[in-house]
Amino acid sequence: MSEHRRKPPQPQGGGRAAARRGQSASSGRRAAPRGASGSLSDTYAAGGEESPYEGRAATRRAAQRSTGAGPGGSRRRAAEPAGRGPGRGRGRAAPPGKKRFIDYPRAGKYGAMRWVPSWRQVTGLFIGFFGCLVAAAGIGYAVVAVPDPAQAATAQNNVYYWSDGSQMVATGGEVNRQIIAYEKIPKAMRYAVMSAENKTFETDSGVDPMGIARAVVNMAKGGQTQGGSTITQQYVKNAMLDDQSQTLSRKVKELFISVKVGASVDKDEIMRGYLNTAYFGRGAYGLQAAARTYFDKSAEKLNPSECAFLAAVLKGATYYDPAGATAIDPAATSEANTKRATERWGWILNEMVKDKHLSQAEKAKYPNFPKIQRPRSNAQLGGQIGYLVDTAKGYILNNTNITQKQLEQGGYEIHTTFDKKKVKELEKAVTKVRKENIKPDLRPKTDTHVQFGGASVNPKSGAIEAIYGGEDATKHFTNNADVTGAQVGSVFKPYVLAAAMTWGKRDPDLDPDQAQDERTIVSPKSLYSGKNNLKIRDYNGDIWTNEEGKEWLQANDGDESYGSPPKYQIDLREAMRVSANSPYVQLGMDVGLERVKEAAMEAGLKEGSLTGTSFPSFSIGISDPSAIRMAGSYATFAASGKQNEPFSVKTVEYEGLTRFDHEDIAESKRAFTSKVADNVTDVLKTVVEEGTGTSAQLDGREVAGKTGTTDGNKSAWFVGYTPQLSTAISMYRMDDDESNKNRTFLEMYGTGGQETIHGASFPAEIWHDYMEDALKGQPAEDFPEPEPIGVIVNDDPEPTPTPTVTESEEESPEPSPTPTESEILPSPTPSETCRNPFNPTCEEPGGTETGGTDTGGIDGGVTATPSESEDDSRGNQNGGLFGGNDG
Repeated sequence: MSEHRRKPPQPQGGGRAAARRGQSASSGRRAAPRGASGSLSDTYAAGGEESPYEGRAATRRAAQRSTGAGPGGSRRRAAEPAGRGPGRGRGRAAPPGKKRFIDYPRAGKYGAMRWVPSWRQVTGLFIGFFGCLVAAAGIGYAVVAVPDPAQAATAQNNVYYWSDGSQMVATGGEVNRQIIAYEKIPKAMRYAVMSAENKTFETDSGVDPMGIARAVVNMAKGGQTQGGSTITQQYVKNAMLDDQSQTLSRKVKELFISVKVGASVDKDEIMRGYLNTAYFGRGAYGLQAAARTYFDKSAEKLNPSECAFLAAVLKGATYYDPAGATAIDPAATSEANTKRATERWGWILNEMVKDKHLSQAEKAKYPNFPKIQRPRSNAQLGGQIGYLVDTAKGYILNNTNITQKQLEQGGYEIHTTFDKKKVKELEKAVTKVRKENIKPDLRPKTDTHVQFGGASVNPKSGAIEAIYGGEDATKHFTNNADVTGAQVGSVFKPYVLAAAMTWGKRDPDLDPDQAQDERTIVSPKSLYSGKNNLKIRDYNGDIWTNEEGKEWLQANDGDESYGSPPKYQIDLREAMRVSANSPYVQLGMDVGLERVKEAAMEAGLKEGSLTGTSFPSFSIGISDPSAIRMAGSYATFAASGKQNEPFSVKTVEYEGLTRFDHEDIAESKRAFTSKVADNVTDVLKTVVEEGTGTSAQLDGREVAGKTGTTDGNKSAWFVGYTPQLSTAISMYRMDDDESNKNRTFLEMYGTGGQETIHGASFPAEIWHDYMEDALKGQPAEDFPEPEPIGVIVNDDPEPTPTPTVTESEEESPEPSPTPTESEILPSPTPSETCRNPFNPTCEEPGGTETGGTDTGGIDGGVTATPSESEDDSRGNQNGGLFGGNDG
């Protein structure tokens, strides 16, 4: 190798590297470790050439010392220049010798380990979080105030408005309360509450952490909120009237206040505060008001039995007040509430004995449920106002997110649908009939306990424009426009006809599954037997028997047969006109009772009010819908099949803000086709024009309606409508004394001086007088002309003439391939008749061949005002035994 290419020998003791180190040392800078630059020359020592293996190892160790990398680090990372991270996206390493305040991600760790916190970090985080909670709790504890029972249970009035915007009444938020001292609270009351709600009250801290946790979890899941379970928490909740929202922040606030109350307030004061602010129902806040409201005595005079009852009511007056609260919940009837209250009252007394707060000997002094006085209302709620307010309150609680507690505190402006003029006219019409005819002093056995109910609904919107709930809301406490239990009778028949024209009758030749699909739409001209004591058959021709195996024999009102023998056929229009039962009971069986039920619900009735849906008599009204629902369902026919849910509140405002607007939920649904609904209306027009409802005719207006009277003459109805207004009127007798535990409907034979009461008598008279005045000034409107519908079933090639089928028949499709009436309902032979246990003489049932007169009679053939010489028909025994209802 030539000289000029040979590397010159390095000077001993240094050279350029040594010079650099010297410069670095003289300048105060730390020399980079060997191998830090990655230069090949760094593998040589300053004093001469080293082994390449020894030099690399020394360099690696030096790099690790300078960067903090452990012995397990990669060789490539150790060789990287100081100040750079181990790779792209891994973050920057701290400068050598400098520590971070929080070593996270952790230096010196690689991969997933860099993100796993150390035990020191975990401990520090827990201590910091717990410290923050303690600090927050301390702040919360310091800022909340202990509630003052004297300031709790204050409220504003609610203002109710008529439909025209004028004020109806300012009430409903008033507070009936009086704060009393702890010494005035009976020991039995304190112990009853503890035994029922908080057995550890005298020793606990005032909060139930598990109960609070359950409430928080339930709210987080979107479920219903839950209240505090201790007496302290319930007192705090009652006292927080400034904020009644069921939110997590409110629960936290309640917790802080409960803790502070439990720690700083004596238990006696907590119990006093709770019993002075608790709501006992009937507008009574606090024990003193409750004692006056339920027992008409001072709180200090309550006995243990009465205290146990009031402790039971605290669970919820809606469901434990024996007076009932059907306006809020139809299930909260007087009977159901009395049963619930009695059971809880007995349980509380037993718990008091078990907790050694009451001796067995003392408990034995009170074997019977205490006598509760009837509710009282203030004078502002007299007349119909109380019923109107109850109806509106019930609608709000069932259709908005406003709670009963919030409504009781008041401050709401409630705009109702009630028409002041119509309400006044309806009350006037009922009062007129009552004063002229119902004389309990003259006829105490027949004219006592007579009740009327009524409601008017606008077919176009569903707005409830008027109701009649009873004589006076401060004296008669059941709202007769609401659910009363009075059966509706023959006013149910239009739903059977609507079902027959919507789904049709089943084919008897098909199996049950096929028969549900293969149906024949029924025309109002279809022929059915109007025979009294008719054997009712299932759609396939089998005679229907009850659970005892007895044949069902359907009676007509007055035991009268309609149509000419031997078949007694009449068409469905005629059967509706004279209110014959047997044709519509058989029609219901042919169509299927489940379809009849569906039609009633589509029209607007509630399923809970429909009873006996598996019995043939279901088709003639053994159910008990309210007057409001009956008016609303007939309004569906008036609106050509469009159903609008009845409503009584248009808007609710609070502090200038709209809390509820009915327009936001208003929705019409198509219940029936216009063809079906208009045909039902056309048939019901016949009832008023020349049938049982002639007394409801209005001057210059078309009216459609139906009379109804129930078996045993225990209730009577008239439900009718014009295109602008649908109204239902009911009449019945029922003892309204709550002390009568087995209240029953009473017969109305002789009531009002009439031999029997029918829908065409007093109910139709009230309907007529009211509607004449209610519609005064409104232009008369006609119903739509119905389109032809369906097939004439059971048509005979040579039908026997009936009283109403005199006009020429329109062309109609060929009859459906169903058996003729003679096949389904053969004329009874003497042997068949003799097999009837209710007709042992084998004589034909009563009735004339004419089957009624053109003037109609009343609900199946009797006259409007029976004379004393007429036969006193008390209902057919067959109909009574098997549930048949008169027309």
